[in-house]
Amino acid sequence: EWRRLPPPTQMLGCNVAGEAVRHRVEEQLEMWDLQPRWAVSGEAAGGVVNGYDHPTRLGADRFVSQVGARWHMQQRGADRPVLVVMIGTAVTVDAIDSSGRFLGGLILPGHGIMLSALQGGTAGLRVPTGEVVVFPTNTSDALTSGGTFAITGAIEHQHRALATHTGETPLTLITGGAGWKVAPFLEIRHELLDALIFDGLLRLHATRLA
Repeated sequence: EWRRLPPPTQMLGCNVAGEAVRHRVEEQLEMWDLQPRWAVSGEAAGGVVNGYDHPTRLGADRFVSQVGARWHMQQRGADRPVLVVMIGTAVTVDAIDSSGRFLGGLILPGHGIMLSALQGGTAGLRVPTGEVVVFPTNTSDALTSGGTFAITGAIEHQHRALATHTGETPLTLITGGAGWKVAPFLEIRHELLDALIFDGLLRLHATRLA
């Protein structure tokens, strides 16, 4: 499919995988003779004001996702708080108020890290393939359910906290490679989006050109 596209003239990316990955991507772009640009966290961009104690230390993926989430919220026609959830190797749960200010967020281990930690720290315990059930009656289901409900519990806690802080019901947007595994077990209204980081990158590019 990509062969049908015209050669790119600009590149904007988001990378939290380290310098080796960044260099590999840039080498692959040399055939087009363009200057790669990488999104970084700052004090404000794309309608989001970064409330982190040290704004540049906020992960670029989190910041870009917040920009994408803010854009999605604005497409609905009214400003309201947004809870931005990324579920992958790690899980982040970030709160944005109705003015676009990032209030803060949680970082917790993803499901795979939780299970690996239990396997490494508990003799005789092996990472299972279990089901998510309310009252597990075997170890496999207990571990799978425990990891899932730990994540959903963090999301629901922050949803309540943001609603209390702002006096409004937040829009909850979920993205990330493992989002589809966790989302069905949430007891709050939410939307599952495949490409929130890409939406954020497009928004940052558009605001740069404006």
